[in-house]
Amino acid sequence: MKHAMMTVLVLLLLSGATACASKPKPKPLVPLPLVASAVTPQALALTDKGTQAYQAKQFEEAKNLFAQAVAAAPKSGHAHYNYGLALNALGDNDGARQHFLEAANLEPGDKTIWDSPALSPYGNPEAPKTVKEHPYGTRRPTIGSGPR
Repeated sequence: MKHAMMTVLVLLLLSGATACASKPKPKPLVPLPLVASAVTPQALALTDKGTQAYQAKQFEEAKNLFAQAVAAAPKSGHAHYNYGLALNALGDNDGARQHFLEAANLEPGDKTIWDSPALSPYGNPEAPKTVKEHPYGTRRPTIGSGPR
């Protein structure tokens, strides 16, 4: 009896440990480097300075530098993503959403942007909205509502 109880206890502990270990840790939000061949040296320098400010938690300065980088490289999805990160850190959720979606539109195949925790709350804007209906409909029968 004691042996069986110990076995059950060990199995419960092991299953609890694996359940806790299987939860992936959220990835830290970090600015992305710009593609050097696609942008100006000015945009690269602004992004480097903005990244340093962001990592130092100087989000207002990072926002200003990333805004300048977006102005210097408006077709760079990474520039918009970085600006969105700074806006998000400052609590400007609407502005952040706009730039995250712009980044995703400019870089449709960039898995880092689409899979980032910063963008995931907003979902894929091109995904069709599905409405799940009850298999028997939503109308409830009432007294006297049978077939006539």
